[in-house]
Amino acid sequence: MKKLKNEAQLVKKAIQVGESYAKNRGYAAFSAQTSANQKVESLYRLLVLDKLVVALPPDKEDLPGMKHKLAIWIDKMLPADHPLKEAS
Repeated sequence: MKKLKNEAQLVKKAIQVGESYAKNRGYAAFSAQTSANQKVESLYRLLVLDKLVVALPPDKEDLPGMKHKLAIWIDKMLPADHPLKEAS
C-alpha cells in the first residue's frame, strides 16, 4: 500500500466530507466525544456499504488501511485544482 502525498490531510478532509455524506444519508451526527478513529471506521463501513469504496480483505481490515481507503476516495472526489489533490 503506497502512501499518498498529503494522506493525513486527505483523511481529515474525508472525515469532514464523510460526516456530511452520512448526515445526508440519514445517520445521526457524530458526537463531540467520538474519536477520529471511530469516525474513520464508521465512514469506511458506510462507504463500503454504499459501494463507493472497495472493501479491504477481512484479514487486512485495520485502521491504517481504512484511512488509506478514505484518502483514496476523497482524492478521487476533489476537483483537479484543489490544493490537496496529488500531482500526477
